[in-house]
This record gives sequence, C-alpha cells and structure tokens, in this order.
Amino acid sequence: MKFLHHFREAIGASLDAIRANKMRAGLSTLGIVIGIVTVTLMGAAINGLNQAFIRSISSMGADVLYVSRYDWFPANQAEWGQWRHRSKINSAEAEAFSQRAVSVQAVAPVGEDDATVKYQGRSGNGVDVIGTTDGYRAINGAIVAQGRFLTVFDAAGTQPVCVIGSAVATNLFRTGDPIGQDIKIDDQFYQVIGVLEPEGAMLGWSLDNRVIIPIRQFLQQYGDDEDIDLDVKTGNLANLPEARETVRAIMRQVRHLRPGQPDDFTINQQDQFIGWFHRQTRTIALIGLFITSLALFVGGIGIMNIMFVSVIERTREIGVCKAIGARSGTVLLQFLIEAICICLFGGVIGLSLAWLATLAVSKWLFPASISAVVAGASLLVAVATGVASGLLPAWRAARMEPVEALRSE
Repeated sequence: MKFLHHFREAIGASLDAIRANKMRAGLSTLGIVIGIVTVTLMGAAINGLNQAFIRSISSMGADVLYVSRYDWFPANQAEWGQWRHRSKINSAEAEAFSQRAVSVQAVAPVGEDDATVKYQGRSGNGVDVIGTTDGYRAINGAIVAQGRFLTVFDAAGTQPVCVIGSAVATNLFRTGDPIGQDIKIDDQFYQVIGVLEPEGAMLGWSLDNRVIIPIRQFLQQYGDDEDIDLDVKTGNLANLPEARETVRAIMRQVRHLRPGQPDDFTINQQDQFIGWFHRQTRTIALIGLFITSLALFVGGIGIMNIMFVSVIERTREIGVCKAIGARSGTVLLQFLIEAICICLFGGVIGLSLAWLATLAVSKWLFPASISAVVAGASLLVAVATGVASGLLPAWRAARMEPVEALRSE
C-alpha cells in the first residue's frame, strides 16, 4: 500500500513537471515519435505483406507438387547453369507419367509461353498462354464464370478452343459476350468456350491475364520441344512426403534413370515459396530494426539530456523533498516516471501517425494493418526507451545530499 501511495505521488509530480515545461517535453519526444512510427510501420507492412502473400500463395494448393527441370530457388548461379543442361520434360514423358501416377488425385501437364492475343481491332500483348488438360482446373482451383472449362475430349481432340482470364475478356470484348467468339493467339485462331472468374495476382504476376488451351494445340503451335512441367495434386496433405517419394520414383522410371544416377528433374512445392518469403521478411525486419534503433537512440539521448537539465533546475526542490523525509527511491521513481511519460507520450503520437500512414498505404499501395501485438510492442518500446534514457538522471537526482542540494541556487 505504501508503495502504491508513493507511486501515485510520483506520477502526479511527474505530470506536473511535464505540464510546466510543455514545449520542452514536446520537442524532446520528436526522436521517439520518429522511432515509433518507423517500428510500427515496419510491423504493419510485414503483417500486411504476410497476409497478402498467404492469400496469394494459397491458390497453389498445399498438397500440390510441381515437377520441373528447375528448382524455383537455386542456391547459386552454378546450380542454375547445371539445371539448364538437363533434358526437357517432353509430351511423351508427361503422358507416361500421367498413366502411371494412379495413386494421385490429378495430374496436369503444363506448357507456358507469352503471346499477343487479338480480337477484331483490339489486342493484348504479353498474355500468358497455358497449354494443359482438364486436370488443370482441379489442381489450380480455376473457377469458370461463363461457359465451361476444357474437357478430356478437348485435351485429346484437335479443335482449337480456349478458356480466357477475366482481364483478357475485359480487354478484348469490353461489354460483349466472349463465348463462341474466335480470338487470334499469335497466328492461330481459337474459339472461346469459357471465361474464368477474377483471381487477382500472385507475387506480382496477374492470374487474370492468361489464356488456357489444350496441350496438344499448344505443342503444335509452339513446338514439341517446349519444356513441359507437371502439376500433381496428391489429395492427401498428411501423407505429402510419401506422395512426393512416389512422384519421384515414377518420374525416375519415366526418365529411365538407373539406380545411383542423380535426379534430372526437381519436385517443387508451396512451402519453398513460404520459406523464401519468410527469409525476405526477416531481412526487411532486421534492416527496419537497425533504422528504428538509430532513431530511438537519438531520441533517447535527447530525453536524457532534457532530464539532466530538469534535475539541475530542480536541485533545490529535491533538497527540500529530502529534508522533509522523502526517500531516495521516491525521488528516483519520480524522475524515472517523468522520462517514461515523455516517451510514452511520443509513442502514442507515433502510433497515431503510423495508423494514418497505414490507412494511406492500404489504400494506394498494398494491404497493411496494425495488429494489437504490433501496437503493444510499439508502446513497450517507448516505455523501455523511457527507462533507459531516464535511469541515469533519476539515479543522479536520488543520490543528492539534502544539505548540498539546498545550498544550490
């Protein structure tokens, strides 16, 4: 009870001292405000990027394996050069794999190229052309808004049909109905049989600026030597490691690899993207922490100087307090709380400014949000800065001798 009484008195005295020097206290918080704005915005940006990334990467499917010549994230340039010399996965190997992979839920061979797509007087450049089969829809979760998706007969037949993304439909047809119309992909006409629902972007790549055609037409138009990937939906996330080994064994058989020979293909999956992204965010966080530390260090030094000035100005007051019975701990607590209050005041201002900046970032750049954890951590950082910057001046005030302090003018 006695401690609480002294604590309340210390808070009251600290607030009175801050009110008596509003301008000085306000100016001394500038460094803290900058530091808190930095740390809060960094946390909000990373939080927003994490949410956007998880939403974006979820379209890949956690139970999907991607068989390719290349690893998505090579360790160095030498590895990349080594993979370039691997033989391409051709259509015969893709078909053989599909026939043997009976234990998985779906398999889709995927070939990709860029093309110019035209309809009457309108055109779109850099459109992603995907050659695949009916299994692509089940694996990638494509939702048809109009018409239908590719069927088994489309994939095996010779009819040039296509399914277009929402961005392609908007660009070429504006308000008209695309279904049944013929569009020109490079130098070949295809009939539109379906339009996909908008899906947004993944890692900066638009999922809506694409055209999906049967794999057979794709190989005829762009050449049999096109490099084909295999998207494999295992259908069982719990047994993903076992499914991965099964896919690897089948692929080795298809590629005629002898025991002891290294794989000449790579099996990629979603967690590689997640691991890569987390490494990037950790780097960003470390850089942000360094910048924040500099701002808080400068702000803390400023507040420490102000507190030393405050101790000198109130030396006689400290002497009077000690002469009438105030303990050293009470004096120390008063000055320490004063430093904490100044930093906490700067923390609240910084948090408010960061909240406004986050709203602007969310509106114009990318989704960002200040979570309760980030807000709480920002205020704790402000309090910690107050303790660190106010401890030495408070200790100096607490150690003053009453007689010497009273002699001060």
